[in-house]
Amino acid sequence: MTAKIIDGKKVAKEVREDLQREIQSRTGSEVPGLAVVLVGEDPASQIYVRNKRKMCSEVGIYSEEYRLPQTATEPEIMSLIEDLNQIPKIHGILVQLPLPKGINARRVLDAVSPAKDVDGFHYLNVGKLVANQPGFVSCTPLGIIELLDRSKVQIEGANAVVVGRSDIVGKPAALLLLHRNATVTLCHSRTRDLGAVCREADILIAAIGKPQFITQDMVKPGAVVIDVGINRLPDGKLVGDVDFDGVSEVAGAITPVPGGVGPMTIAMLLSNTVQSLKYNEESI
Repeated sequence: MTAKIIDGKKVAKEVREDLQREIQSRTGSEVPGLAVVLVGEDPASQIYVRNKRKMCSEVGIYSEEYRLPQTATEPEIMSLIEDLNQIPKIHGILVQLPLPKGINARRVLDAVSPAKDVDGFHYLNVGKLVANQPGFVSCTPLGIIELLDRSKVQIEGANAVVVGRSDIVGKPAALLLLHRNATVTLCHSRTRDLGAVCREADILIAAIGKPQFITQDMVKPGAVVIDVGINRLPDGKLVGDVDFDGVSEVAGAITPVPGGVGPMTIAMLLSNTVQSLKYNEESI
Protein backbone atom coordinates (compact mmCIF):
# COMPACT_ATOMS: atom_id res chain seq x y z
CA MET A 1 0.00 0.00 0.00
CA THR A 2 1.20 3.51 -0.81
CA ALA A 3 -0.34 6.13 1.42
CA LYS A 4 -2.20 9.12 0.03
CA ILE A 5 -0.27 12.30 0.81
CA ILE A 6 -2.29 14.90 2.71
CA ASP A 7 -0.93 18.13 1.25
CA GLY A 8 -0.96 20.76 4.00
CA LYS A 9 0.31 23.49 1.67
CA LYS A 10 -2.63 22.92 -0.68
CA VAL A 11 -5.23 22.83 2.10
CA ALA A 12 -3.74 25.92 3.82
CA LYS A 13 -3.96 27.77 0.49
CA GLU A 14 -7.63 26.78 0.21
CA VAL A 15 -8.28 28.09 3.74
CA ARG A 16 -6.55 31.40 2.94
CA GLU A 17 -8.53 31.76 -0.29
CA ASP A 18 -11.77 31.18 1.61
CA LEU A 19 -10.78 33.82 4.16
CA GLN A 20 -9.79 36.25 1.43
CA ARG A 21 -13.20 35.90 -0.24
CA GLU A 22 -14.95 36.34 3.10
CA ILE A 23 -12.99 39.49 3.94
CA GLN A 24 -13.50 40.94 0.45
CA SER A 25 -17.25 40.37 0.78
CA ARG A 26 -17.30 42.66 3.83
CA THR A 27 -17.57 45.80 1.68
CA GLY A 28 -17.57 48.87 3.88
CA SER A 29 -17.22 46.79 7.05
CA GLU A 30 -14.38 46.64 9.55
CA VAL A 31 -11.27 44.69 8.54
CA PRO A 32 -9.89 42.06 10.95
CA GLY A 33 -6.70 43.19 12.68
CA LEU A 34 -3.83 41.17 14.16
CA ALA A 35 -1.02 42.39 16.42
CA VAL A 36 2.14 40.31 16.74
CA VAL A 37 4.45 40.85 19.71
CA LEU A 38 8.04 39.76 19.16
CA VAL A 39 10.54 39.95 22.03
CA GLY A 40 14.22 39.48 21.24
CA GLU A 41 16.10 38.47 18.10
CA ASP A 42 15.38 34.74 17.79
CA PRO A 43 16.00 33.97 14.07
CA ALA A 44 13.27 31.33 13.77
CA SER A 45 10.74 33.63 15.44
CA GLN A 46 11.61 36.42 13.01
CA ILE A 47 10.96 34.09 10.08
CA TYR A 48 7.62 33.03 11.53
CA VAL A 49 6.59 36.64 12.08
CA ARG A 50 7.59 37.57 8.54
CA ASN A 51 5.53 34.69 7.15
CA LYS A 52 2.54 35.70 9.24
CA ARG A 53 2.78 39.29 8.01
CA LYS A 54 2.90 38.07 4.40
CA MET A 55 -0.12 35.80 4.85
CA CYS A 56 -2.12 38.54 6.58
CA SER A 57 -1.48 40.85 3.65
CA GLU A 58 -2.44 38.11 1.21
CA VAL A 59 -5.91 37.53 2.69
CA GLY A 60 -6.67 41.16 3.63
CA ILE A 61 -6.03 41.14 7.39
CA TYR A 62 -4.60 44.36 8.84
CA SER A 63 -1.47 43.52 10.85
CA GLU A 64 0.95 45.33 13.13
CA GLU A 65 4.25 44.18 14.64
CA TYR A 66 5.48 45.25 18.05
CA ARG A 67 9.13 44.45 18.62
CA LEU A 68 10.74 44.60 22.04
CA PRO A 69 14.45 44.07 22.78
CA GLN A 70 15.83 40.92 24.36
CA THR A 71 16.29 42.95 27.54
CA ALA A 72 12.59 43.82 27.84
CA THR A 73 11.19 43.09 31.29
CA GLU A 74 8.04 41.15 32.02
CA PRO A 75 6.19 44.30 33.22
CA GLU A 76 7.12 46.04 29.94
CA ILE A 77 5.73 43.16 27.89
CA MET A 78 2.58 43.01 30.01
CA SER A 79 2.09 46.76 29.66
CA LEU A 80 2.26 46.52 25.88
CA ILE A 81 -0.28 43.69 25.86
CA GLU A 82 -2.64 45.67 28.09
CA ASP A 83 -2.42 48.57 25.63
CA LEU A 84 -3.18 46.26 22.70
CA ASN A 85 -6.16 44.82 24.58
CA GLN A 86 -7.72 48.32 24.45
CA ILE A 87 -7.19 49.04 20.73
CA PRO A 88 -10.51 48.44 18.89
CA LYS A 89 -8.98 47.78 15.45
CA ILE A 90 -6.86 44.96 16.90
CA HIS A 91 -8.99 41.80 17.09
CA GLY A 92 -6.23 39.29 17.67
CA ILE A 93 -3.00 39.39 19.68
CA LEU A 94 -0.23 36.87 19.15
CA VAL A 95 2.79 36.71 21.45
CA GLN A 96 5.55 34.98 19.53
CA LEU A 97 7.16 32.16 21.51
CA PRO A 98 9.68 31.43 22.87
CA LEU A 99 10.09 34.43 25.15
CA PRO A 100 13.53 35.28 26.60
CA LYS A 101 14.72 33.45 29.69
CA GLY A 102 13.42 34.90 32.91
CA ILE A 103 10.04 35.84 31.42
CA ASN A 104 7.06 33.87 32.76
CA ALA A 105 5.35 32.92 29.49
CA ARG A 106 2.20 31.73 31.27
CA ARG A 107 1.65 35.11 32.91
CA VAL A 108 2.31 36.94 29.66
CA LEU A 109 -0.08 34.77 27.64
CA ASP A 110 -2.83 35.11 30.25
CA ALA A 111 -2.47 38.90 30.04
CA VAL A 112 -3.94 38.75 26.52
CA SER A 113 -7.67 39.41 26.56
CA PRO A 114 -9.53 36.09 26.06
CA ALA A 115 -11.53 37.89 23.34
CA LYS A 116 -8.30 38.54 21.41
CA ASP A 117 -6.50 35.29 22.25
CA VAL A 118 -6.27 33.98 18.67
CA ASP A 119 -3.56 31.53 19.75
CA GLY A 120 -6.07 29.79 22.03
CA PHE A 121 -3.63 29.71 24.96
CA HIS A 122 -5.57 31.69 27.60
CA TYR A 123 -6.90 29.51 30.40
CA LEU A 124 -10.46 30.75 29.79
CA ASN A 125 -10.34 29.57 26.18
CA VAL A 126 -8.79 26.28 27.29
CA GLY A 127 -11.72 25.88 29.68
CA LYS A 128 -14.18 26.61 26.88
CA LEU A 129 -12.56 23.90 24.78
CA VAL A 130 -12.91 21.39 27.61
CA ALA A 131 -16.59 22.35 28.01
CA ASN A 132 -17.10 22.29 24.20
CA GLN A 133 -18.20 25.93 24.18
CA PRO A 134 -17.39 28.55 21.50
CA GLY A 135 -13.96 30.08 21.95
CA PHE A 136 -10.49 30.10 20.44
CA VAL A 137 -8.60 26.84 19.96
CA SER A 138 -4.85 26.44 19.59
CA CYS A 139 -4.02 26.79 15.90
CA THR A 140 -2.08 23.56 15.27
CA PRO A 141 -4.75 21.14 16.58
CA LEU A 142 -7.41 23.22 14.84
CA GLY A 143 -5.39 22.82 11.65
CA ILE A 144 -5.25 19.06 12.16
CA ILE A 145 -9.04 18.86 12.27
CA GLU A 146 -9.27 21.05 9.17
CA LEU A 147 -6.87 18.71 7.35
CA LEU A 148 -8.95 15.68 8.33
CA ASP A 149 -12.21 17.34 7.30
CA ARG A 150 -10.97 18.60 3.96
CA SER A 151 -9.44 15.18 3.27
CA LYS A 152 -12.86 13.66 4.01
CA VAL A 153 -11.54 11.51 6.86
CA GLN A 154 -14.34 10.07 9.00
CA ILE A 155 -13.78 11.27 12.57
CA GLU A 156 -17.02 10.18 14.21
CA GLY A 157 -16.73 6.64 15.54
CA ALA A 158 -13.03 6.39 14.69
CA ASN A 159 -10.39 5.14 17.12
CA ALA A 160 -8.02 8.10 17.47
CA VAL A 161 -4.66 7.92 19.20
CA VAL A 162 -2.73 11.09 20.05
CA VAL A 163 0.91 10.55 20.99
CA GLY A 164 2.03 13.54 23.08
CA ARG A 165 0.17 15.40 25.82
CA SER A 166 1.39 18.98 25.40
CA ASP A 167 -0.94 21.84 26.28
CA ILE A 168 -0.47 23.35 22.82
CA VAL A 169 -1.07 20.29 20.60
CA GLY A 170 -1.71 16.94 22.26
CA LYS A 171 -4.40 17.79 24.80
CA PRO A 172 -6.44 20.16 22.59
CA ALA A 173 -6.21 17.75 19.64
CA ALA A 174 -7.56 14.95 21.84
CA LEU A 175 -10.42 17.16 23.03
CA LEU A 176 -11.34 18.28 19.51
CA LEU A 177 -11.46 14.66 18.36
CA LEU A 178 -13.52 13.70 21.41
CA HIS A 179 -16.02 16.48 20.69
CA ARG A 180 -16.34 15.06 17.16
CA ASN A 181 -17.31 11.68 18.63
CA ALA A 182 -14.05 9.83 18.09
CA THR A 183 -12.91 7.35 20.72
CA VAL A 184 -9.68 8.96 21.89
CA THR A 185 -6.58 7.61 23.61
CA LEU A 186 -4.00 10.18 24.73
CA CYS A 187 -0.53 8.64 25.05
CA HIS A 188 2.64 9.91 26.69
CA SER A 189 6.07 8.82 27.91
CA ARG A 190 4.58 6.53 30.58
CA THR A 191 2.19 4.71 28.25
CA ARG A 192 2.70 0.95 28.41
CA ASP A 193 3.25 -0.88 25.11
CA LEU A 194 2.82 2.25 23.01
CA GLY A 195 3.14 0.29 19.80
CA ALA A 196 0.12 -1.87 20.62
CA VAL A 197 -1.96 1.22 21.44
CA CYS A 198 -0.94 2.95 18.20
CA ARG A 199 -1.84 -0.13 16.15
CA GLU A 200 -5.47 0.28 17.24
CA ALA A 201 -5.68 3.76 15.72
CA ASP A 202 -7.75 4.62 12.69
CA ILE A 203 -6.37 8.15 13.12
CA LEU A 204 -2.87 8.45 14.59
CA ILE A 205 -1.47 11.87 15.56
CA ALA A 206 2.21 12.09 16.47
CA ALA A 207 3.24 15.17 18.45
CA ILE A 208 6.17 14.22 20.68
CA GLY A 209 9.22 15.95 19.21
CA LYS A 210 11.23 12.77 18.63
CA PRO A 211 12.50 12.28 15.07
CA GLN A 212 11.02 9.29 13.20
CA PHE A 213 9.78 7.77 16.45
CA ILE A 214 6.60 6.26 14.97
CA THR A 215 7.67 3.32 12.83
CA GLN A 216 5.89 1.09 10.35
CA ASP A 217 5.23 -1.68 12.88
CA MET A 218 3.32 0.78 15.10
CA VAL A 219 0.75 1.67 12.44
CA LYS A 220 -2.47 -0.12 11.55
CA PRO A 221 -2.78 -0.81 7.81
CA GLY A 222 -4.92 1.89 6.23
CA ALA A 223 -4.66 4.31 9.18
CA VAL A 224 -4.56 8.08 8.69
CA VAL A 225 -1.28 9.38 10.16
CA ILE A 226 -0.87 13.05 11.07
CA ASP A 227 2.73 14.03 11.80
CA VAL A 228 3.04 17.22 13.87
CA GLY A 229 6.76 16.91 14.60
CA ILE A 230 9.46 19.13 13.10
CA ASN A 231 12.95 17.85 13.88
CA ARG A 232 16.29 18.68 12.28
CA LEU A 233 18.74 15.80 11.89
CA PRO A 234 22.52 16.28 12.22
CA ASP A 235 22.79 16.42 8.41
CA GLY A 236 20.33 19.32 8.36
CA LYS A 237 17.39 17.37 6.98
CA LEU A 238 13.94 18.18 8.40
CA VAL A 239 11.91 15.15 9.49
CA GLY A 240 8.79 14.57 11.53
CA ASP A 241 7.97 12.31 14.45
CA VAL A 242 7.00 9.61 11.95
CA ASP A 243 9.29 7.44 9.83
CA PHE A 244 7.67 8.71 6.65
CA ASP A 245 9.14 6.21 4.19
CA GLY A 246 8.32 3.15 6.27
CA VAL A 247 4.90 4.25 7.50
CA SER A 248 3.84 5.34 3.99
CA GLU A 249 3.95 1.68 3.00
CA VAL A 250 1.15 0.72 5.40
CA ALA A 251 -0.85 3.91 6.11
CA GLY A 252 -3.89 4.91 4.12
CA ALA A 253 -2.98 8.60 4.26
CA ILE A 254 -0.14 10.59 5.80
CA THR A 255 1.06 14.17 6.17
CA PRO A 256 4.62 14.96 5.04
CA VAL A 257 7.22 17.02 6.91
CA PRO A 258 7.65 19.72 5.84
CA GLY A 259 4.45 20.66 4.02
CA GLY A 260 1.89 18.89 6.18
CA VAL A 261 0.59 20.29 9.46
CA GLY A 262 3.01 23.26 9.51
CA PRO A 263 1.30 25.44 6.90
CA MET A 264 -2.05 24.88 8.61
CA THR A 265 -0.94 26.57 11.83
CA ILE A 266 -0.64 30.03 10.25
CA ALA A 267 -3.80 29.45 8.18
CA MET A 268 -5.81 28.76 11.33
CA LEU A 269 -4.28 31.78 13.08
CA LEU A 270 -5.72 33.89 10.27
CA SER A 271 -9.04 32.06 10.59
CA ASN A 272 -9.13 32.73 14.34
CA THR A 273 -8.44 36.42 13.70
CA VAL A 274 -11.42 36.65 11.35
CA GLN A 275 -13.50 34.75 13.90
CA SER A 276 -12.45 37.24 16.58
CA LEU A 277 -13.86 40.10 14.53
CA LYS A 278 -17.13 38.18 14.19
CA TYR A 279 -17.31 37.58 17.94
CA ASN A 280 -16.69 41.29 18.48
CA GLU A 281 -19.50 42.26 16.11
CA GLU A 282 -21.90 39.81 17.74
CA SER A 283 -21.21 41.31 21.18
CA ILE A 284 -21.93 44.90 20.09
